[in-house]
Amino acid sequence: MPVATVGETATHEVTITEETIEAFAALSGDENPIHLDDEYAADTMFGGRVAHGIISAAVVSAALARPSGDIVYLSQELSFEKPVYPGETVEASVSVIDDIGGDRVAVETTATVPERDERVLPGEATVLSVPHGDSA
Repeated sequence: MPVATVGETATHEVTITEETIEAFAALSGDENPIHLDDEYAADTMFGGRVAHGIISAAVVSAALARPSGDIVYLSQELSFEKPVYPGETVEASVSVIDDIGGDRVAVETTATVPERDERVLPGEATVLSVPHGDSA
């Protein structure tokens, strides 16, 4: 039986700065100019630089670490619905929606930009939730 229980929720938020985007580009090697070049990005459908979508997914990952027990991220389905611009805050919320057996739970995941009141990244994850010190 998993430690995290149906109905348990958690949140995490991060303000995405230009430095965040540049550090992620350096770490990942994703140097797409839509993320790094103001002049180039101004002529795109976004009208300016946008954060790598996976940065918002990383904020979801941080929220997933907060429910009860030792959490092991097993899988994630997600959709990149809206961009996140430098200076905006991404708030991730997670909610355990189902005990699927074998110490695994299904979790609804959502990332929003509160200042725009927009959802940017909906999804669903499966995580392993075990008591601290148990082996998986």
